[in-house]
Amino acid sequence: MRRRAISCKSIPPSKSVSLAHYKVQMTFKELGLHDDVLNALGYMNFEKATPIQEQAIPQILQGRDLIACAQTGTGKTAAFILPIIDKLVTQPHKGTNTLVIVPTRELAIQIDQQIQGFSYFTPVHSQTVYGGGDASGYINEKKALEIGVDIVVATPGKLKSHLMMGLTNFDHLEHLILDEADRMMDMGFIEDIQFIISKLPEKRQNLMFSATMAPKIRTLVREILHEPFEINLNLSKPAEGVTQQVYLAHDEQKVPLISQVLKAHPEFTSTLIFSSTKKNVFTIVRALRAKGFEVHGISSDLEQKEREQVLSDFRSRRTPVLVATDVLSRGIDIQDINLVVNYDAPSNAEDYVHRVGRTARSNTKGMAITLVNGKDMRRLQEIESLIGYEITRMPMPEVLGPAPEWRIGSGGNRKNRFRKKKPNSSEGKRPNFRKAKPSKPKGDSNH
Repeated sequence: MRRRAISCKSIPPSKSVSLAHYKVQMTFKELGLHDDVLNALGYMNFEKATPIQEQAIPQILQGRDLIACAQTGTGKTAAFILPIIDKLVTQPHKGTNTLVIVPTRELAIQIDQQIQGFSYFTPVHSQTVYGGGDASGYINEKKALEIGVDIVVATPGKLKSHLMMGLTNFDHLEHLILDEADRMMDMGFIEDIQFIISKLPEKRQNLMFSATMAPKIRTLVREILHEPFEINLNLSKPAEGVTQQVYLAHDEQKVPLISQVLKAHPEFTSTLIFSSTKKNVFTIVRALRAKGFEVHGISSDLEQKEREQVLSDFRSRRTPVLVATDVLSRGIDIQDINLVVNYDAPSNAEDYVHRVGRTARSNTKGMAITLVNGKDMRRLQEIESLIGYEITRMPMPEVLGPAPEWRIGSGGNRKNRFRKKKPNSSEGKRPNFRKAKPSKPKGDSNH
């Protein structure tokens, strides 16, 4: 049985800071970054640091080991990449200097793209290492690992295979970064990571970023981090800008309901629908296309080039609706998603937070709708127990027929289960399927 993850606060750090109510104050210039890095940030219109960046960057520049509990959307990638680039520009080095290990190829590609942006005015170079590529990709990986490149961003399985063939040279490695560490543990990469670490120089700076602190993560922290500085962001709470709603719905009602919501909000240019199983992804796609929507699906069944094209089309708004598995619930930075739909309730309550976290980023507004059938009612109770309040129940439109009844035995008595409820003016009303006034787009700070 899967253990529930717990907060980073369970590990006594040598020094720590909680950022639950922290306000962004400092600019990147005040953090003392190199002028070439500041020029790149200015070119991308990034001026103020997020809380995790403000706390992490000085510690990393000082050479401290660090453990940060931070969800996606907090700007954690820049929190570790910016000081690394600063060091590469200001300090002599040779060979591969930094290794970033991530759970998925999509996240590896995204981090590599961010490195390219942040290092635009510097001579810093990076290389991705992940499975599913073609022969030319393998040749580039092999060459970079043998000769050395400033930063390597790799998935555990593929990097392990290179190591076992003796194709790597990490003799001069100074930084090890584990991003989405809890996700890698969930995916069964613990042994691969331990193998990789055994092949690295012992004298290095270690940085770990994780949304939760599961037991295996705590073990890994004790194994590789030395007197780490700890950063705790407010965990397991959806952003205030997310309007959260729940519909109790039979499976056959789900696609018609999604269709009504999308038709009621033509101003939504970016909708992400999560399916807990990849088997259902393209079933949902076909059903929505039959209703006239421009929609695509993405799962591990697609070839890598196909997945990259689908993501590119979704980012650029050429595809307004994307159906995906949880591979997109963490680490993939797609801005200004208007609506997240949980086609089915996630099996793990933490995954709900990550899914919902795809919208309302950077203090913007967004909507998250979760469809719950009779089997998923207990999962809904677990989600509400985690976030600490009851999500607004919306009545099923009459035209779609009666919804399943809330079963006390499946989820507990929802009445008086929470002392406080998240304010929502729509509670108790029929769903409003009239066109809403579009909100003014805001700039992104989740860099």
